[in-house]
Amino acid sequence: MKRSHYKILHFWNCFKKNKPALFGLIVICLFIMTAICADLIVDYDLAITQEKTARLLFPCKDHIFGTDYLGRDVFARIIHGSRVSLSMGLISTTVSLCIGGFLGVIAGYFGGWIDSVITRIADTLMCIPSILFSLCVIATLGASTTNLLIAITVASVPGFVRILRATVIAMTSQEYIEAAKVAGSTHLEIICNHVLPNAIGMIIVQATMSIADMIIFASGLSFLGLGVQPPRPEWGIMLSDAKSYMREYPHLVIFPGLSIALCSLSLNLFGDGLRDMFDPRSAIH
Repeated sequence: MKRSHYKILHFWNCFKKNKPALFGLIVICLFIMTAICADLIVDYDLAITQEKTARLLFPCKDHIFGTDYLGRDVFARIIHGSRVSLSMGLISTTVSLCIGGFLGVIAGYFGGWIDSVITRIADTLMCIPSILFSLCVIATLGASTTNLLIAITVASVPGFVRILRATVIAMTSQEYIEAAKVAGSTHLEIICNHVLPNAIGMIIVQATMSIADMIIFASGLSFLGLGVQPPRPEWGIMLSDAKSYMREYPHLVIFPGLSIALCSLSLNLFGDGLRDMFDPRSAIH
């Protein structure tokens, strides 16, 4: 136990020296706390209630981020929209990581025809632009939050397959894997006890950066009207609603745009910091 505590403390002491990564971690924590405590910060009704007498107000005392063209409070929509955007990024990344990670580990470890089949399917899916693939899925299933999650999840699976496959292939040639085979360990034991623990660093880094990609991807599809449907607040929808008023009322675009940019930037900075910790050779000195 003491040894594990020492490793965690040493990891933290090294990580906090990376100022951009530390900044990213702090901002991510703030976004997560905002999403969890959204109902305590501001009433959800303010995010969906339309007030004709309070349409298109600039930031003021009663509405610190102003109101949109329907009189809905922009601050309330940003706060509750963080819950939607973060949850979609987390859910889609988790599911795609589980599916793609499993297929990638199987392909990289066993090789042969299994590797060929899985790799060819992944390569075929990667040949199709993610946005085009998602549009086809949503056009087939219909525009909804669930179908949006299905589309962005399936589109991101091939990336995890290729990354985990390459990582496992590099490991299978290591001496400790050969030693485990000679010792009589089963394939499942080798994968669980040796392969996955040594690949966890790469998995965490890729998952962190994938969440940022999924948030941008989901916001883009919602902007096109193919994702989360009104009146549910979501950052991409807010940008779509504001596009006709952005010249006269730029705050309608600035606040959701900054939310997407800051959240994605912080996740990428955090992911870069983790990558440098797990693989010091990738750090730029």
